[in-house]
Amino acid sequence: MTPYNWLLVPTLLLAGISDAGKVDLKPATTQAFERYIQALEARLDQRVSTPAFLWMDGDAGRKLHAQRSDVVVEPAVAAGDVEVPEGLLHDWVGAMFVRGATLEKVIAMFEDYDNAKNIYKPEVVDSKTLEHTGNNFKVYMRLLKKQVVTVVLTTTHDVRYVPVDPTHWYSKSYSVRIAELQNAGKSSESELPPGHDHGFLWRLNSYWRFEERDGGVYVECEAVSLTRNVPTGLGWLINPIIRSLPRQSLENTLRSAQKAALKLR
Repeated sequence: MTPYNWLLVPTLLLAGISDAGKVDLKPATTQAFERYIQALEARLDQRVSTPAFLWMDGDAGRKLHAQRSDVVVEPAVAAGDVEVPEGLLHDWVGAMFVRGATLEKVIAMFEDYDNAKNIYKPEVVDSKTLEHTGNNFKVYMRLLKKQVVTVVLTTTHDVRYVPVDPTHWYSKSYSVRIAELQNAGKSSESELPPGHDHGFLWRLNSYWRFEERDGGVYVECEAVSLTRNVPTGLGWLINPIIRSLPRQSLENTLRSAQKAALKLR
């Protein structure tokens, strides 16, 4: 699947974050993200052709938790954060198991982006498929999240699904455009220029793997996002947002997807 829930509910103004709190996404920050992604994708692509298709196969405890209908989420690197020039990169991986489901039905659910706003609410406020050709999708999502402050983003993603064999699929989702909204939901609503905003989310890639076995379907996702770093003097406000939301968003996404997929049985 894909893009997912990057933002939550009630409306607080960006207290303490005025125009002075805006930052520019620097070329060095983008380049560091792209280098990280290149190395990550090389590892993931290699795994697809090995018996260790799933991340959870490397740890019996993770698999057992998933089979008990728990959602497993862990940092993919260090504590989940990597410092890059004038930014932070976040890399988290998680898994779930949908007992009694089939791969065909689970993939169809993930590809139904027009219904994502119902599966992942309240984080996903709106969603729709913009383009669809074969296993390739261009998707729009309006995302909402709150952690001290409330942030609303409009996002576009390119998503590609790849069938490996009858029991294994994977997908890759890339953010194409992310814009932060000012005065969301009001007549004065407007977008800040992408890359010149408060830096809550500049990039979001997600890598999904699906395997049907053990009487159900295992689903994994590794989500890699790019945000601003923690500014001096605003750490109390920014730190909880940019450091905790990546994990929370992935966990919420997996739980919501699992709940919806269980209804497919």
